[in-house]
Amino acid sequence: MMTDIEIAQQAQPVPVLQIARQLGIKEEETESYGRYKAKLNDRLFARLKDHKDGKLILVTAINPTPAGEGKTTTTAGLGQAMAKIGKKAVVALREPSLGPVFGVKGGAAGGGYAQVLPMEDINLHFTGDMHAITSANNLLCAMLDNHLQQGNALSIDPRRVLIKRCLDMNDRALRNIVVGLGGKVNGVPREDGFMITVASEVMAILCLSEDLQDLKRRLGNILVAYTLDGRPVYARDLHAQGAMTALLKDAIMPNLVQTLEGSPVIMHGGPFANIAHGCNSVRATKLALKLADYCITEAGFGSDLGAEKFLDIKCRCAGLCPAAIVVVATCRALKYNGGALKDALKNENMEALQKGIGNLGVHIDNMRSYGVPVVVAINRFDTDTEQELAFIEQYCAQKGADFALSEVFAKGGAGGVALAQKVCQAVEQPSEFSPVYPLDIPLKQKILAVATKIYGASGVVYTSAAEKALQEVESLGGGALPVCIAKTQYSLSDDPALLGAPKDFTITVKDVRLSNGAGFVVVLTGDIMTMPGLPKEPAAQKIDISQDGVISGLF
Repeated sequence: MMTDIEIAQQAQPVPVLQIARQLGIKEEETESYGRYKAKLNDRLFARLKDHKDGKLILVTAINPTPAGEGKTTTTAGLGQAMAKIGKKAVVALREPSLGPVFGVKGGAAGGGYAQVLPMEDINLHFTGDMHAITSANNLLCAMLDNHLQQGNALSIDPRRVLIKRCLDMNDRALRNIVVGLGGKVNGVPREDGFMITVASEVMAILCLSEDLQDLKRRLGNILVAYTLDGRPVYARDLHAQGAMTALLKDAIMPNLVQTLEGSPVIMHGGPFANIAHGCNSVRATKLALKLADYCITEAGFGSDLGAEKFLDIKCRCAGLCPAAIVVVATCRALKYNGGALKDALKNENMEALQKGIGNLGVHIDNMRSYGVPVVVAINRFDTDTEQELAFIEQYCAQKGADFALSEVFAKGGAGGVALAQKVCQAVEQPSEFSPVYPLDIPLKQKILAVATKIYGASGVVYTSAAEKALQEVESLGGGALPVCIAKTQYSLSDDPALLGAPKDFTITVKDVRLSNGAGFVVVLTGDIMTMPGLPKEPAAQKIDISQDGVISGLF
């Protein structure tokens, strides 16, 4: 079989304005970026304001493994399959980050015959949203350091600056740095650092904002530092929010693209789910709901991260109510969770499958606990045996979840028809969506609710630094906000080595930070970092471009 990029390069996409017309979008409601990409402007939002919403379908997964799960592939394929059965659906996805593209993933636009086009553009610069977010964040940092240099009228404590610079690249050398060296003319020396753009509060704000004015308000509310006498300093105190919003005026517009089979996709925003809230923009999701009978969206990593944050943060913030949840898994990944070695996953191994399927069980239970119907999608590989698949189907039935094999990677939309039919049946079932915790309880109780009900932990332990930070956040009014827990994606626990469905473990909270503009409290657990590093052999080593401009190596 051809590689993902070879499949994408042989495809014949239709002009993006034709995709727009399929959805009833007028040309003046788009801002074209070449032939195959367009932004959707406020004229469209205004016209569709009172249109009836379609059904919201969330795609999530088990904990990721080296064997792969195929969540984005399944999402794109499900969108194609909906068209095959005559349903009007729009896929709403996150934008890839350059860090993973050049690091471990090599691309994040689906795979095989279930991809989003133009694949190369999406995985690289796309429409510049990531760069605009990076620029807006770093403008705020520059204005703060300039304030220190120009007399420090606000009496900001250089030792208590909270905002960090960002870069859309995995670069561990920038985690901890010193700025302002070189004498008086070069600024005030202080410790600083970078985070990856997709972990920044500006990214979270863009994805949770309803419109341009809401965006500006939220940007102004960013907590950037404390004064020498301990008072909070916000971005609005530096008068930064106007200029930051100006940089984001195009980035706030969702992007319209298409799948390999010409199904519409709205791609916008891209926060990581292990260190941020992990779902695409509120604007993209709400627009997709107005444009189609079904909006199919995804949340990052497993249901313990992206889906939990989608349901407890995004849905609550935006007033969204999911009609069904799809949990993606592979037979290979379940065997890996059961102790099978990576190089032996092609072999039938019922013992490992029986041990590892508990991970799928936890994710099914987690999603059902929100009162939403669940469908399990097994992303099928050629090496899966009938005995293995029958066991998984039987297990899902016992858990009260529907089941479908997905073959969209190899067959495109045709390989997802069974899944699409199951999802359409699921959305007609009663949905009584309810978040896992109420907002009117203390932060510690919210953290405990997620840790025990979603992760399966026996309790939560706090470091002394975290206890102090928690008190500070509550004193600033953060106690009324939802929690965004930063945790490893590889395990339900905060220890990446604990696979399957671990029990009798505790979650260790090391720090607590107020994302005041985004409207949530970030809770840092384990050894999670907000600036990842590149692996020993980065995917960038395999990416190249020919004399005639053809890119290779993206996979």
